[in-house]
Amino acid sequence: MNDNKTSVYLMPGMAANPSIFDNLKLDPDKFRVHHLKWFQPDRGITLEDYAKKMCAYISDEEPVLLGVSFGGILVQEMARHVRTKKVVVVSSVKSERELPKRMLFAKYTKVHKLLPTGLVNNVELLAKYAFGETATKRLALYEQYLSIRDKYYIDWSIDNIVNWKQKEVLPNLLHIQGEKDAVFPIANISSCIQVKNGTHTMIIHRAKWFNENLPTLILE
Repeated sequence: MNDNKTSVYLMPGMAANPSIFDNLKLDPDKFRVHHLKWFQPDRGITLEDYAKKMCAYISDEEPVLLGVSFGGILVQEMARHVRTKKVVVVSSVKSERELPKRMLFAKYTKVHKLLPTGLVNNVELLAKYAFGETATKRLALYEQYLSIRDKYYIDWSIDNIVNWKQKEVLPNLLHIQGEKDAVFPIANISSCIQVKNGTHTMIIHRAKWFNENLPTLILE
């Protein structure tokens, strides 16, 4: 389409659905917004091949790919197979060096394989995995956002996060990180745009900041 609009594809984080972007408002005169959804990974599929499959849902040339958390890792993998205008990662990491020590520990000890992921229908536990916080105060809210409860998908996601192999940062990447992110602590992040008091769920709870700043950051 030659209407000068910038196409933006939004990828939610682990176990989350596109409703996490409900409060994100991008001017429809400037942006064409698409929502990507997680699909069930085939047994044994690599993250690279999963990313290639997800690229089939990209129908615009040189779009902006925005991913949250594990979705941020996925859009970086997708950018290897489609030309992008920009890649935006939110509450995520842009290289394996930025993974927290506990994840690096899990990589070498395989301790993550002992996590009780069979209990993923327990939303409180799932929120702990996906958002890095307890859900007791926001249980109904997280029931809405965290709709993917398949054990294999959760195991596959956690395994691909702790074993992610990316040494070089993509050249056209923009990284937005909350100062109080409990999943990917900002102390491990080399360079990024910092959101004051932002947590791992800031795409939901700090939507006002994104609405005020994201359009300029995408287009600059």
